[in-house]
Amino acid sequence: MIIMGLTGSIGMGKSTAAGMFRYLGVPVHDADATSHDLMAPKGAAFDLIAQAFPGIIRNGRIDRKLLSKKAFADPGVLRTLEKILHPLIRAAEIRFLHQQRSLGRHLVVLDIPLLFETGGQNRCDSVAVVSAPAFIQRQRVMRREGMTPSKFSAILSKQMPDFEKRQRADFIIPTGLGRAVTFDHICGICAQFL
Repeated sequence: MIIMGLTGSIGMGKSTAAGMFRYLGVPVHDADATSHDLMAPKGAAFDLIAQAFPGIIRNGRIDRKLLSKKAFADPGVLRTLEKILHPLIRAAEIRFLHQQRSLGRHLVVLDIPLLFETGGQNRCDSVAVVSAPAFIQRQRVMRREGMTPSKFSAILSKQMPDFEKRQRADFIIPTGLGRAVTFDHICGICAQFL
């Protein structure tokens, strides 16, 4: 079974690319979605986060905006949050891989935003990076609710630059030339493994 890492900086179109892999029948493990599930009221990380960050629960749920704000303002908060979430996300990934291997899959995708930053590429046979011109990336991100130029800059400062990700990639998926071009590239990648 080929394990492909899928990554890219914020606003580069990773979710769209992941959806295209799914459409083509390739199982995708989404690290962000797993994180959301873990932080839900009955999720495995809910109580741990509530204990680590008093006052973070609002209306019975983790206030993700407040937690994000704290994590970006204080590296210690971010490290504590990562110590809680990363092992649980990794365990879910291992269960996913085991299940897909038992089903006889030829190709699976691990959708991990900070793949290179966390050393996740070492768990993959190949890596695909989604990439678009910086002006398109900025337009996409600035349309998001609650996004500000300073928040965007803070997020980028925690991510490996796009050009470096592209240099390390086995495959580059362009996402700034229209969905048809993106889909074509993903079909070409899948054809090599399926």
